Amino acid sequence: MKIGIPKEIKNNENRVGMTPAGVAEMVKHGHSVMVQHTAGEGSGFSDAEYEKAGARILPAIEDIYREAEMIVKVKEPIEPEYKLIRKGQLVFTYFHFACERELTDAMIASGAICLAYETVQLPGGALPLLQPMSEVAGRMATLNGAYYLQKTQGGKGKLISGVPGVSPARVLVLGGGVVGEAAARMAAGLGAEVTITDISLPRLRQLDIETPANVHTLYSSSHNICEQLPNVDIVVGSVLVPGDKAPHLITKEMLRLMEPGTVLVDVAIDQGGCFETSHPTTHSEPVYTLDGIVHYCVANIPGAVPHTSTLALTNATLRYALALADKGWRQACKDDPALAKGLNIVEGQVTFKAVADVFHLPYTPIDL
Repeated sequence: MKIGIPKEIKNNENRVGMTPAGVAEMVKHGHSVMVQHTAGEGSGFSDAEYEKAGARILPAIEDIYREAEMIVKVKEPIEPEYKLIRKGQLVFTYFHFACERELTDAMIASGAICLAYETVQLPGGALPLLQPMSEVAGRMATLNGAYYLQKTQGGKGKLISGVPGVSPARVLVLGGGVVGEAAARMAAGLGAEVTITDISLPRLRQLDIETPANVHTLYSSSHNICEQLPNVDIVVGSVLVPGDKAPHLITKEMLRLMEPGTVLVDVAIDQGGCFETSHPTTHSEPVYTLDGIVHYCVANIPGAVPHTSTLALTNATLRYALALADKGWRQACKDDPALAKGLNIVEGQVTFKAVADVFHLPYTPIDL
């Protein structure tokens, strides 16, 4: 199969869809890999490294899309890429369709096969291709929250760890999944007092046993969240409904409960955000202040640490990319039900129910 790895063009997105080591594995399996010129530079991988791994370097993004049968990338295509994607082409990436109608319509019109990393799901519910970036995003959420808590950045002027004789910051983490646990562990490691919420009692029990002593668990309800808000310094929003829009756990009215300079970090922003007042921001303009509350809503948080992120992502995606290339997408998805759940749009038909429901579009089960 001909595999194309384009350079990411989203704002400040320096990750790349595959490492040179991943390319070498694809070539070892007999596939042809094309990498756009300088695609890996932001992650610390040179064209020479890709060539040594067996890739062919092409000068422009148009060349990659024109020649490739399968596109492997990191972030969802943006408007300049829509016209480059063609009927029957397999696009393997993060899509997050449920919060982007324009992208959804464009991919339906393209006739491409859109296989989304974030909805590949194992029988137990784990999301293996979302997990590595969730681990990065959770850790980064705490670090960014701590940074914007500084007075010079619009925050309260608190040091997250405190110092001897001075209390540490209080961090509230909404959602006890991979992102939430990573955020809580990072905050606890920095010395903060942490509360993590979830609606699953078994998950709360697990977190209570496995996290440090300065992490406290709390059942997630609007009442309990409202009781916490007057005393917190950082709120990390990390709730996830796979493939669907995130629920709003903090409304605009609830901002009044918090002290000015409180920092909200919305890791769920690429699924629409879990704070009502959130809107996507970029690494070049990451924050805005509303009613005295600092909002950090960068949609590609792991893009700030692209070397780590690209290595972690390729570690997770490579086995699935190899299956798709070796067998073709139809057979690979027949053989692996977890991979089949990644199919969101196939040749103009919406095959993921949550995406169809959110936009009131016709739904076609993938087995049809």
